Parts: sequence; structure tokens; C-alpha cells
Amino acid sequence: MQLPRGGRGKAATHVYGSHPNILSLVPREPRPVRQHQRQLNRRERMALVLERDGYECIWCRTPIEVGLNRATTEHVVPRIKGGPSWIENEVAACRHCNGQRGHHSPSAWLDECERLGLQPNREAIRRTLLALQQAIVERGGQRRARPYVESQLRRV
Repeated sequence: MQLPRGGRGKAATHVYGSHPNILSLVPREPRPVRQHQRQLNRRERMALVLERDGYECIWCRTPIEVGLNRATTEHVVPRIKGGPSWIENEVAACRHCNGQRGHHSPSAWLDECERLGLQPNREAIRRTLLALQQAIVERGGQRRARPYVESQLRRV
């Protein structure tokens, strides 16, 4: 009969031996870390985002690279609106556009950029919202972000 026990150190299971008062410690294999659980540092995240979406600001299309032109990771669904810090919710933006956008919704900011004469990458924003929607379905949770993503997909 096995009884799971908490405690410090390695994960283990206590097993009753031949005598019911004797417990022996049997180590368990650690759980595998799923890819989305591994924390990437800022540079790794930015490199993945730039490779996925192209080496330009998502809003003004200014060329950017990891070490040049003050690239920032921009949350498509703002954190204040329930957006997670997942790679699926991040795009590359120049520092200027990221600061100017503030907490505007993606659809409102796309319209504002176009009004200012910029040519934002509308298709990349749509792809990001779709990827985020799929990640939310797979991972669960995000009760605030889920309806926000759906409403933004209707507007983009």
C-alpha cells in the first residue's frame, strides 16, 4: 500500500514494508517540465518573437533587432486587461510605440496607427490573437483574457 507524503527534499513515496509500522522511502521520478512552463529570459523571448513575426516593430514597422533600436516585448492583450505573460501574447515593438500604446486595445491601437499614417502589421496581430486563444484553450484559466481575445478577433 502506498501513501503519498509531502515534505522536504526529493519527491518520494512512503511504502509499508513487511511490518506495518516500518516505512521505507522509495524515490519517485521527477515530473517532466512541459515546454511552456520553462521560463525564458528576456533576450530569448525577444529572439523567438522576432523570428516568428519578423524583425520590425509590429505597429510602425521600424526595423529592430535584439540588441538594436530599443526593442521591447509588447503584450497584445495588456496585463491590466488580464493578458498573460506568455510568448503567445507577446510581439516586438519599438520602445516609442509600446509607450504610446499604453493600455489601448489592439484593434483601437491598429486604427490609431493607421490614422497616423503608419502601416501596422495587422496580420501578425491577428495571428498572435489566434495563437493566444489556442493557448488559453490548451492551458485553461485566463477567465478575463478569454472574452477579451474573442472580442478583439472580431474587430481586427
